[in-house]
Amino acid sequence: MIDVAKRYQVALPAWIDDELAGVPAAVPDRDDRMRLVHRLADRNWREGNGGPFAALVAERAGGRIVSVGVNVVLASGISSAHAEVVALGLAQTATGGWDLGGDGLPAHELVVNWRPCIQCYGATLWSGVRGLVVAGEGPELEEITTFDEGPLGADWAEQFEARGIEVVQDVLRGEALTVFRAYREAVDSADGIVVYNARGGAE
Repeated sequence: MIDVAKRYQVALPAWIDDELAGVPAAVPDRDDRMRLVHRLADRNWREGNGGPFAALVAERAGGRIVSVGVNVVLASGISSAHAEVVALGLAQTATGGWDLGGDGLPAHELVVNWRPCIQCYGATLWSGVRGLVVAGEGPELEEITTFDEGPLGADWAEQFEARGIEVVQDVLRGEALTVFRAYREAVDSADGIVVYNARGGAE
């Protein structure tokens, strides 16, 4: 009988509890939700869990926080453990199903500190959220951090909108770039930080 792995696990780091200790159950202001995301993203790379990325899922009406996620690729050893995937998966666990837009559920939105990479684009598209809020889009993320975000089409936002997912852009964009620049400074200082592009496309 072939012996194969039958389970893998992705979990939030323990320090999340400290960051959420003073956060109310509902954060009505969208800027405040993004500020929380930026704070989590900045701490995440400093703690060594993964890249400078964080996300949260909230109810659109009232801003009740359903889940948060940070990039835990390095901590988990799972390449798909991006912040959006973690936040969406935990929200689906909390609501009891794969469709965050299912009957009887409030409308949910995903708040992220940059436009999703190509993997998280698909995960968001099929999650059931009715809104996507991003700090920004454009080449700055790849230029600053050196992460490869994948070949996402120029019409990425239009594709969301065509599927009933409202896209809100440029929410505290400058704060996102500040986090990315701090990360890059640490990378350039040879501080032992791993930028985990999959060999940059090399064999």
